[in-house]
Amino acid sequence: MSMGGSLNAEHFDVVIIGAGLSGIGAGCHLTKRCPGKSFVILEGRDVTGGTWDLFRYPGIRSDSDMYTLGYAFRPWREAKAIAGGPAILNYVRETAAEYGVDRRIRFRHAVKRVSWSSRDAAWTVEAERGPEQEPARFTCNFLFTCTGYYDYDRGHSPEFPGAGRFAGPIVHPQQWPADLDYAGKRVVVIGSGATAVTLVPAMADAAAHVTMLQRSPTYVVSRPAEDQLANRLRRHLPARLAYGLTRWRNVLLTMFFYNLARRRPERFKQQVIGGVRRHLGRDYDVATHFTPSYNPWDQRLCLAPDADLFHAIKAGRASVATDGIETFTETGIKLRSGAELPADIIVTATGLNLKVLSGMEITVDGVRFEPSRAMSYKGMMYSDVPNLATAFGYTNASWTLKADLTCEYVCRLLRYMDRHGYAQCTPTRDPGVTEAPFLDFTSGYVQRAIQQLPKQGAKRPWRLHQNYAVDLLTLRFGRLNDGTLRFARRAA
Repeated sequence: MSMGGSLNAEHFDVVIIGAGLSGIGAGCHLTKRCPGKSFVILEGRDVTGGTWDLFRYPGIRSDSDMYTLGYAFRPWREAKAIAGGPAILNYVRETAAEYGVDRRIRFRHAVKRVSWSSRDAAWTVEAERGPEQEPARFTCNFLFTCTGYYDYDRGHSPEFPGAGRFAGPIVHPQQWPADLDYAGKRVVVIGSGATAVTLVPAMADAAAHVTMLQRSPTYVVSRPAEDQLANRLRRHLPARLAYGLTRWRNVLLTMFFYNLARRRPERFKQQVIGGVRRHLGRDYDVATHFTPSYNPWDQRLCLAPDADLFHAIKAGRASVATDGIETFTETGIKLRSGAELPADIIVTATGLNLKVLSGMEITVDGVRFEPSRAMSYKGMMYSDVPNLATAFGYTNASWTLKADLTCEYVCRLLRYMDRHGYAQCTPTRDPGVTEAPFLDFTSGYVQRAIQQLPKQGAKRPWRLHQNYAVDLLTLRFGRLNDGTLRFARRAA
């Protein structure tokens, strides 16, 4: 049922959904590049920051450097390149304030439905406002969704046998209790992804002991938390120039190592494992605990800044167990091998639940839109859906690199439409284009949701390149009227 049938709607040129890293960036780009456009940002929570406010677990940080995770238009000025969550959150909020975007946000507006009318060349956006879930309605000419890729309400929590028997707290990192006291406690962290690799050394500083319990290993690489060259450049060059140079150096290095990993996986694998062995020594069982069965970049690599995970293991404050779980017990976890892990606290760092377009209902001229049946155009729009774009970052590089390019492209598109008198732009699917999965990634959170995601195509402009240099040329300089993106004027 549509809410508020006679409810008056506020109109904006652009409605942005989400006030996290991408949504704030979108607002800044519109402010800079399309100053005549009116826009509003609708945020379901009561604060900005998205991921960087939601997650509060110990050691929360990015596994991407801030010279590429930061916005292209606003330099990162802190000493640490691998920054903690609070520093990233502060950067996002300072950026919003600097560009006046913080004044354009409507908090506690959870968007539930959006509907496109070709007759009006407009979207109607229906939201629930505040704790009373009052109906709120907006209309706009262009809709820009910046809601991220996962379910904010709950993380992925498998049903573990015997979980109800465990006497201590069982915590998921996405809902970290502010009052959780783990000082002097035995902690088991289930998982081997980025969150677990972050949590283990952070908790090991105060816990009696932290065990990372993994079903199978992940590639873990170490790099310095501070970028010494970047800090030197910033001392001797203007901030924007120093930032730009470091940003491009890091982009090119990331591309080089990613391409090396895909072309010569065994060589790259031995380099990564060799690095682990140098940190942990020849006596450590690297083959069992840090040698995955898959090739590098079939899943995202995990980062240990300043080798913190390896130092915690070597100091005896942390350990790794590679085994399956038979059951939780009153005092810990019994493994399939028969061994038992004693625990006072269990942390289930078992991943995220993907949620396409934040789960909102979308209709186009009265027909329900199903993302899984659509094809992704340039990784940001959807076949046969007019005037809608989505910020979706890279899997093999920093999220913001692609989000920034997407924002630039949307601004180019809006200016182009204004110049030519167009009211509508729609990626039109070529039935001859072969479909492929949206993401070529074996990570559990992707595989659990792969059937819900749109498809990509085997050729441009439907193909996802996961390559910043290619996307830069395509999105910043490529033709807008490419024969696939169809433009139309307002109906008479």
